[in-house]
Amino acid sequence: MADHTAKPTNRKVGFLAFAFVAVFGAMVAWPYLPFGQTQAMAQTASEVPSDAPIATLTLESGIVTIALRPDLAPAHVERITALANSGFYDGLKFHRVIDGFMAQTGDPLGNGSGGSDEDDLVAEFSNENFVRGTLGMARTNNPNSANSQFFIVTADSPHLNGQYTLFGNVIEGMDLIDGLEKGPASANGAVQNPDIMVSLRVAEPQ
Repeated sequence: MADHTAKPTNRKVGFLAFAFVAVFGAMVAWPYLPFGQTQAMAQTASEVPSDAPIATLTLESGIVTIALRPDLAPAHVERITALANSGFYDGLKFHRVIDGFMAQTGDPLGNGSGGSDEDDLVAEFSNENFVRGTLGMARTNNPNSANSQFFIVTADSPHLNGQYTLFGNVIEGMDLIDGLEKGPASANGAVQNPDIMVSLRVAEPQ
């Protein structure tokens, strides 16, 4: 990211010597809101398939229901499903929340530099628009580095289109995402007292 931007990142910790660089250098690829830009451009989203797998994200404030999109990103949905149903996401923080843009989570280290023990995923970019309520996979400046971290956009974000793998849509509970504790712009959205995911589970297909 350039000097005045902020993007969601996912980073597996495999080289502690570069931890400081990873946290700041990986910001190049965090989902970001370009400096001085507002989310004014109207966008539309495709219809969610009727047989979409349903994920239940439990927050301390209530339930968020998510339709996953294997029609757009099958490998990423498979990864999210496996991690969620293994309990990987239980108790993880929404460590980076930017007002009017997005909320990021999925890092077991809670600082944007961690990931699961699984291999990173090959990008599955699509033509789907990042509109309010869509979910995308965080990554570094390497397009094929998504692992476990993801973000939920709280406003239409056309600058993310085709740059991040979109894998889901919130279908109920966006007011709860809007209510998450936010971080200051001066800290690139890093939250001092973050809310947590109580749990994330994906229902078995019917």
